[in-house]
Amino acid sequence: MTTDATANDTTDGFNLLIDALKLNDLDTIFCLPGIPITDLTRKAQAAGLRVIAFRHEQNAGNAAAIAGFMTQKPGICLTVSAPGFLNGLVALTNATTNCFPMILISGSSEREIVDLQQGDYEEMDQLAIARPLCKAAYRVLHAEDIGVGVARAIRAAVSGRPGGVYLDFPAKLFAQVMDADAGRKSLIKVVDPAPRQIPAPDAVRRALDLLKSARRPLILLGKGAAYAQADADIRALVEKSGIPYLPMSMAKGLLPDTHEQSAAAARSYVLPAADVVLLIGARLNWLLSHGKGKTWGGKSSKAWGGQQYIQIDISPQEADSNVRIAAPLVGDIGSCVAALLGGMGADWARPPADWLNAIAERKNKNIAKMAETLARDPQPMNFHSALNVVRDIIKANPDAILVNEGANALDFTRSIVDMYKPRKRLDVGTWGVMGIGMGFAVAAAVVGGHPVIAIEGDSAFGFSGMEVETICRYHLPVCIVILNNNGVYGGADVNPTGGPDVAPTVFVKGARYDKLMEAFGGVAVHVTTPAELRSAMEEAVRSKEPTLINAVIDETAGTESGRITSLNPQSAKKK
Repeated sequence: MTTDATANDTTDGFNLLIDALKLNDLDTIFCLPGIPITDLTRKAQAAGLRVIAFRHEQNAGNAAAIAGFMTQKPGICLTVSAPGFLNGLVALTNATTNCFPMILISGSSEREIVDLQQGDYEEMDQLAIARPLCKAAYRVLHAEDIGVGVARAIRAAVSGRPGGVYLDFPAKLFAQVMDADAGRKSLIKVVDPAPRQIPAPDAVRRALDLLKSARRPLILLGKGAAYAQADADIRALVEKSGIPYLPMSMAKGLLPDTHEQSAAAARSYVLPAADVVLLIGARLNWLLSHGKGKTWGGKSSKAWGGQQYIQIDISPQEADSNVRIAAPLVGDIGSCVAALLGGMGADWARPPADWLNAIAERKNKNIAKMAETLARDPQPMNFHSALNVVRDIIKANPDAILVNEGANALDFTRSIVDMYKPRKRLDVGTWGVMGIGMGFAVAAAVVGGHPVIAIEGDSAFGFSGMEVETICRYHLPVCIVILNNNGVYGGADVNPTGGPDVAPTVFVKGARYDKLMEAFGGVAVHVTTPAELRSAMEEAVRSKEPTLINAVIDETAGTESGRITSLNPQSAKKK
């Protein structure tokens, strides 16, 4: 144990928590120190854990969440009580929605004071607040229960559908003392925290029979497929079946985006035209128009296009959430994909040629159209000309991890920049939350082992931009590219009253975000042309120095609400 032993060989809550984490190979803590956890962070670092301290708890929480996605181990976020806990709770809830395993550990006020509302320092019933917003929540009151609390949190975070777990540690728990040997015995090494869930044989046969009957089959890969790390089997399933596939944004790279079976460039054709769709780690939520509407061939926003679905999901409750699922396949993705592969046989027939040829025709047409757009060199730069550079940099550095957020910056990057390896694209996920950028970038650099490129809209960067100091402090190989168009969607709006205030969407013209990086000792670059951007990014990747590139683009280049205009009633009226 790592306990600070005394003459009578005792341990305390601080060291029991540290030992419980180490016992379960959880070696990194993302945090913001303060009362009552400052001593815990010091002791954790002294015990050999990596402790990454942030400037805002929400960013620390986002880092823990995406670390969980990348490693399949729960990311650990540590915060102070009350406002610190609330800041971390935003990330915890987002992690739960996106199925990222994460544990938020927060100091808190004592139960007896909170329950009687006696006016304690930062008094808040944190457990009650957290419980409905995460997968599970536990409070530990006694030092001898710390091992149980950590073990239960780990199992809850990674088993079944992964998610966020809250652990409430009242301040006086840390100082509780117990016999060191008894403390050692109270800790639990979690065995098989995410056991395989094997699909039923009849469910596998049903799915294969439906897939065999398809004339226009389609495989849809979600970020759950990327999380599963069943990369080889997923690729084998796609290639053996010959079925075109469509990756959701964080599933890009499971197979290279340049793969001949990728239907990404023909998305608007394949979704309504497909007759059988195999969903692997993807939910029919708003990102897929709930499986309804014109996106899927329906005649109205609520109409179902008539596709038949095979859905692989570890949660049986997910089936039929929006449309009828003809062949639910319940189990972990690795086991389900392996079962499908095993049942396909050597005589599996590839999809009809007319389906494949129709997709190829539309793909080639759209790819050629995109190539023409990317070849242009407008002055000033726009999203396409800037992202054409990013596209080339990622192609030359396929191990680099791409973090991406914004509205237009997100949409254009997703459609322009090809990915070549799994879990290399990290973005806003199910809720479209802006502010994940710097937390994700820090975690990706800490646990990913490769350079990180963060493509940020200037608006999105504002949510977490102060973490450039964190990036510099830990000397992380992060290159931030801010696509700076002077505002939210763009900087061309005007105040309709003619008054002195700028329009709500407009930022300071000509803002020099690079100066923020310069202030903390990082590499700061200001660019206005694709050639300058290319040179700066190549140097950043080569040097692995913390770098921020302020890339000035046309302030009229953006589109309001990106590609979700339908969710903005006022914008929808303009169409």
